Amino acid sequence: MIQLAWLIPILPLIGFLIIGLGGKKLSKNLVTMVGCGSILAAFGLSLGIFFQLHGTTQVIKLSEWISTGRLHIDFAFLIDPLSVLFMLIITGVGFLIHVYSVGYMKDDEKYDRFFAYLNLFVFFMLFLVMGSNYLVMFVGWEGVGLCSYLLIGFWFKNTEYNNAAKKAFIVNRIGDLGFLLGMILIYITFNSLNFDTVFKGVHDNAYNKEIYNLIGILLFIGACGKSAQIPLYTWLPDAMAGPTPVSALIHAATMVTAGVYMIARSAVIFVNAPVASEVVAIVGVCTALFAATIGLFQNDIKKVLAYSTVSQLGYMFLGLGVGAFTGGVFHVMTHAFFKALLFLGAGSVIHAMSGEQDIRKMGGLKKALPITHLTFLIATIAISGLPPFSGFFSKDEILAAAYEHNKIYWILGVIGSMLTAFYMFRLYFLTFHGKFRGTHDQEHHLHESPKTMTVPLVILAILAAAGGFLGIPNGEQHLLYKFLEPAYGYASTWMDRPKAFSMDEARLMIIAVLSACAAIYVAWFVYKKKNMIPIQNEIDMPKYQRVIYHKYYVDEFYNAIVRKPMDWISDKGYKYFENKVVDGFVNGVGTVVKWSGGILRYAQSGNIGFYMFAMTIAIIIMLLVKLF
Repeated sequence: MIQLAWLIPILPLIGFLIIGLGGKKLSKNLVTMVGCGSILAAFGLSLGIFFQLHGTTQVIKLSEWISTGRLHIDFAFLIDPLSVLFMLIITGVGFLIHVYSVGYMKDDEKYDRFFAYLNLFVFFMLFLVMGSNYLVMFVGWEGVGLCSYLLIGFWFKNTEYNNAAKKAFIVNRIGDLGFLLGMILIYITFNSLNFDTVFKGVHDNAYNKEIYNLIGILLFIGACGKSAQIPLYTWLPDAMAGPTPVSALIHAATMVTAGVYMIARSAVIFVNAPVASEVVAIVGVCTALFAATIGLFQNDIKKVLAYSTVSQLGYMFLGLGVGAFTGGVFHVMTHAFFKALLFLGAGSVIHAMSGEQDIRKMGGLKKALPITHLTFLIATIAISGLPPFSGFFSKDEILAAAYEHNKIYWILGVIGSMLTAFYMFRLYFLTFHGKFRGTHDQEHHLHESPKTMTVPLVILAILAAAGGFLGIPNGEQHLLYKFLEPAYGYASTWMDRPKAFSMDEARLMIIAVLSACAAIYVAWFVYKKKNMIPIQNEIDMPKYQRVIYHKYYVDEFYNAIVRKPMDWISDKGYKYFENKVVDGFVNGVGTVVKWSGGILRYAQSGNIGFYMFAMTIAIIIMLLVKLF
């Protein structure tokens, strides 16, 4: 079965080719079968490999790719516990999102194109997590960047959506440059980009901290772009321009987790790079807290979830930075369940509200959307970190590791967790409780989504509720750590292991849970009991709320210090250098040729007498030159 692993990314690629080339010639049913079936088959293969793996690591070499000088790179896939876990998340959650899309996108005229793009996205993401070296990973890395551009700007007739797609593409290119420079430095240091060679080289030369710190920081810059960390996070909230299934796919199962996977895969580099690890932890906890504060006053249902994603990614990087690599990966898994559920639940609400996304115009949807309401509530509890739902276990593991590493990180993490619980239950109460605040037509058309949309919600709700039990913090019985340990290889001897459950951890857990409960109570009191509605008119907002509502004006700041100066330089460069220097030189060459041609044409008059005169003069000149 493991030898067939190469088929896992190929199946979505075949689906993309069939749908992409078939286009309008294929019926919707056939597009659905090919699009969903290819992902389901890939999930089935991934599941078979999972049961056959038994903690082993295997490289499947398909061909030799690059061989020049000292550089030898194979086109090969690495099958180990870490890659298999991500393969299961990508194909499993990806399949549910595909099924959901059947109902959500059924009336879209570009139905076939949408499924083609989804399949291509899954192909590149699988390519990324299965690569056996940094170059294969980078191909998948760039591929998901391309697909995000195509999917975010899927409704390309809207200029704002196109701008959001371009923003995502450009911001990711900034991070990708860091990743590329990191790869170059890795090759210069180890003469290889293969994981096994690089990681063995780090292990054998653990003293070389300076170079590892630099490599780690460069790789983390790449991760900041893909996984939306400060300062490269601004593209992710704007990515809400895409259809809701795209938001779920990008935010939950695929693109944003790429940076987490890359750092987890490079664990041996980061455990030997203390400065880089500290940078990862600091940026992670700052991002978690910063994004959580922005989520407090957002009124677009998808924007709240977007900033929630940025915040949760911050927790993942906090875990990676303090050495809890299993905790970070564990949170990737649980986050995939409850965040996909939240986005798909939001899509179900938007579907029922005829496209409305402002939570101030919702309310009272509990009765009209019973399945959506219950599943959304489960996901909200899970992301808030309440036991026994999945988010509680993964977030607790990260916070416990942060407490061991630096008490300040733990305090900031708990504050971020409180803010998360508050804004998520604010979203829940405003959407599903109270009186309906929309139009009469919207109220008249309120209805539960079709089964193609609700069945994935129920499955994800079960996973969001029970998925955390894979990581019960009980020392050697931590199932996920035992499963992943072979994948960390040389890094496992230095990594923070999940410790046996102690009274200290119990106290930390109780504090975190009580803090979240206090935040939930405040949200209940304000938005349920007092039935308070967020301020409609921006002018009426207090100054501090207006600043947070506008996301601290970070986008405006970037426009002022980056975009406008670049536009000015480009404008002046075009006006003076391009027009006067470059074009002046080219036009000058043309003018000289035209002028000289105009003079020389008189020599071609057709007058034989003139030709003989010119020939005589030429002979006289040659004789004089020879003589003198």
